[in-house]
Amino acid sequence: MHRYAAALLPLCLPAGAVSATASAEAGAISAPAAVTVTRAAAMPAITGDARYFTGAVEVDAMFQRPSPARVGGGIVTFAPGARTAWHTHPLGQTLIVTQGYGWVQHWQGPLQALAAGDVAWIPPGVKHWHGATATSAMQHVAIAEAQDGSAVSWLEQVTDDSYPR
Repeated sequence: MHRYAAALLPLCLPAGAVSATASAEAGAISAPAAVTVTRAAAMPAITGDARYFTGAVEVDAMFQRPSPARVGGGIVTFAPGARTAWHTHPLGQTLIVTQGYGWVQHWQGPLQALAAGDVAWIPPGVKHWHGATATSAMQHVAIAEAQDGSAVSWLEQVTDDSYPR
């Protein structure tokens, strides 16, 4: 059996329906205690902190999963001209652009355009910023993993002089 099929099989069939062979091939998979759904109304949007953002930024649906999981994230909406400060992530960051147009740039690297449907990967420890263009809003899902309890290290602001107009 293909290793991915064996790993997914226990998740697709009723309890007890997986053969002992398939279970052994899949490894020791334990079922979660329960599925948790957090309703949108229970996750109010917050305004992006001026220490970490320039311009109007809203952060929705922020989440951090309990240990042993390390993943966390949120949906971030940038008004035209809004952006993050320079920052790094110890285990990297994935951005999934859902609306609008924006930018991402790593330290001393090229400015890269972002549009709805684009996915950006920022490797661990890479100093970077991201945000909307000067004329268009942008929204993205931001996902990062924490290491030793921290998912981000915030640095200096992106200056108006260095922000593309």
